Amino acid sequence: MSNGSPPALAMLWGDDDLGTARAVQRIAAGHAAPDGTALERWDLRGDANAPGEALAQLVERVSTPVLFGGGTLAVVTHVGPLLRRAEHRDAVLGTIATRAPGNVLVFVENTASGVKVPPHKRLADSVKAAGGLVREFRAPKAGALAAWIEAEARERGVRLGAGAAKELATRIGGFVQEGDAERRHQTRIAASELDKLALYRPDAYVEVDDIRALVAEAIPGSVWALTDAVGERRTAPATERLDRLLETTPEPVLLNVLHRRIRELVEVADRMGAGEALPAIGRAMGIGSEFRVRNLVAQARSWTVEELCTALDGLVELDAMVKGVPGAGADAAQRRLAFLLWITDRVGRPV
Repeated sequence: MSNGSPPALAMLWGDDDLGTARAVQRIAAGHAAPDGTALERWDLRGDANAPGEALAQLVERVSTPVLFGGGTLAVVTHVGPLLRRAEHRDAVLGTIATRAPGNVLVFVENTASGVKVPPHKRLADSVKAAGGLVREFRAPKAGALAAWIEAEARERGVRLGAGAAKELATRIGGFVQEGDAERRHQTRIAASELDKLALYRPDAYVEVDDIRALVAEAIPGSVWALTDAVGERRTAPATERLDRLLETTPEPVLLNVLHRRIRELVEVADRMGAGEALPAIGRAMGIGSEFRVRNLVAQARSWTVEELCTALDGLVELDAMVKGVPGAGADAAQRRLAFLLWITDRVGRPV
């Protein structure tokens, strides 16, 4: 977007919330009038409960020609609910063709980390076909995040000592390798921490010890990492990850993924016992990834079928507690303890 005219039509997607927000700001600045008059920004979030009303507003805003003053910058987020029905999808795509000169239309879609292709393919293809911009904003991680922090610090006039950028990246979770680690807000968190550090050391270098003193660890939880740790019966990392995920993830969601993993291991163990080959196990279970099947087979070998059934029984008890079944109810602290005890008692290897 740095070369040529700013796009009047765009789809910005990815797991970098700050990156997409800044891109929208650059588009808006690029369309400001010579006298500095900015476009009127109008935000719309897709609403599954009232898609027709939302679409009517979108069409009105985008298709109405500019008569006086600046045009409209329409920023549409969470567009999925507006694309589910054919007539609604056609209306969204129609706004691309009927967009009046002077108005700007930007779709912003936040995706999970690891997504490789733009969401809503028909929408992305329509934006491209109309000459619009489709661009991914991927959250940097590991060394790339440290480099991003260094560049951001230079722009802000914050002087970082040796190793400071890497330490900051580490403390906000940049070096977590699991594919489903939540990275959406990492650059925004890093920018906020740089503001704080600039106030702390306005006339000196920010050193590693300063970051350790001021920046709280906010390592993102990973559901995949939890289920793998459970499957591999590694109680210490499983306990750590579960404890972190309980802060941000609904208990029924955690129960669902844990139940699914144990159930998969029961089926894999049963099929292995029957002498089925690895490809046959994958086909029967509907798993297309050979790597994933091999991973499940390796994990299943760490359990006996009886141990897996005992772990399932424990999850049933947890489910009753979470749902508040009479005689099994508990407060949040008790449920948290019960989750952690499940790992210790049902996942840990027998002594």
